[in-house]
Amino acid sequence: MDSYFVTEKEKDQRLDKYLSKRFPDYSRSYFQDLITRQLVLVNGEVVKKRIEVQEGDEVEIEFALTPQIAVEAENIPLAILYEDADLIVVNKPPGMVIHPAVGNWSGTFVNALLYHCQLEGEGLRPGIVHRLDKETSGVLVAAKNSEAHQKLVALFASRAVKKEYLAITIGNPKDQIIEGNIGRDRFKRQQMTLVESGGKPAKTVVKSLAYNANLALVDLFPETGRTHQLRVHLKSIGCPILGDSLYGNLQINKKLEVGRQLLHAYRLTFPHPTTGKEVSFEAPIPEDMQIIIDKIR
Repeated sequence: MDSYFVTEKEKDQRLDKYLSKRFPDYSRSYFQDLITRQLVLVNGEVVKKRIEVQEGDEVEIEFALTPQIAVEAENIPLAILYEDADLIVVNKPPGMVIHPAVGNWSGTFVNALLYHCQLEGEGLRPGIVHRLDKETSGVLVAAKNSEAHQKLVALFASRAVKKEYLAITIGNPKDQIIEGNIGRDRFKRQQMTLVESGGKPAKTVVKSLAYNANLALVDLFPETGRTHQLRVHLKSIGCPILGDSLYGNLQINKKLEVGRQLLHAYRLTFPHPTTGKEVSFEAPIPEDMQIIIDKIR
């Protein structure tokens, strides 16, 4: 969910009117629908559309699809690692958004998935059971029918899915376990951070594979799946991911001419939703990341 704070000039307006003025590309009825579906929160609470916002209120919005905004199938090439009647596994390239949202209603993985698989059902994330950040590359799995979708969701929820990432970090984090609750940053609302109270527990196992004087190649094993978990955890120990524009070192990113976070979902292992047999999938490392890995080694 994206969050915004009401300014002094915006106060004393009905919530739906406030939203339609702030986002003129969308109609008032669109926001009324989101409010009715409890996809808009004010100060963390579900509210009615007639409520008047006040200065300083935090408004959180999930820009979900409605019947007014249809998801169209698009013929977008997919790097398929595996496919059967129940699931599809792809190597997501950096730069691809997973699902439609504000500013990205087309050209997403969901648009490509609808075209390739003719998935059952409707909704914002048909077949999607997990996600990767736009700039993160690597293994991404999706279900091709409702039964497989339900089972995969349950596997992720029960932490039966083993996830392994590779990252280039600024500095060497060495082998360690990082733990701490993750919540939204009070002052930088687009960022997550470690919090002393509240938030959600998060745990990441870190293994250093190679390093030089400035950079390291690390193996990351997240045991939980919090928003921006790996990026937040590495920043918290002073070893942010190279190229990360939100949590990283902008000066070093610019100096090394790295334009995206060098984080790659390398391997995914889980019981197949139909057979129960353990399956494992690996995604080739993208070229921009491999070049720096070779220099480190």
